Amino acid sequence: MRDTLGVLLAGGAGERLFPLTRDRAKPAVPFGGNYRIIDITLSNCINSDLRHVYILTQYKALSLNRHVREGWTSVVAQELGEFIEILPPMQRVSTNWYMGTADAVYQNIYSIGSEQPRYVLILSGDHIYKMHYGKMFDEHVESGADVTIAT
Repeated sequence: MRDTLGVLLAGGAGERLFPLTRDRAKPAVPFGGNYRIIDITLSNCINSDLRHVYILTQYKALSLNRHVREGWTSVVAQELGEFIEILPPMQRVSTNWYMGTADAVYQNIYSIGSEQPRYVLILSGDHIYKMHYGKMFDEHVESGADVTIAT
């Protein structure tokens, strides 16, 4: 999956998890001790050999940014061009903050395109599941589909 860019959506407020999200984004909520919810999706990425990852943030992202910077940037081989990088909302396409998940991707279309990926895997940064993305990816490529959605 070296020619694939992972885009993790991690900007949600997580109203249903309040008060856990009073001071942090939903993906930064502690889970299982020292972990955060986003660690599940990042672990799935690394275990699937997806080593080019953007994380799109917005809502109360400080603790999430710090957690990713301190815990994940050393996992990838930066000297080989691998990265896990946080993209704060930049309002590049319009003057509004993200108006939903599709808009978050759209607002970052220039950053995504600058990596020139052959494929883009858009993932939720606040779901808890274990998945190796390779099988889904292989089936997507074999099908010739423009888009594949895992449900």
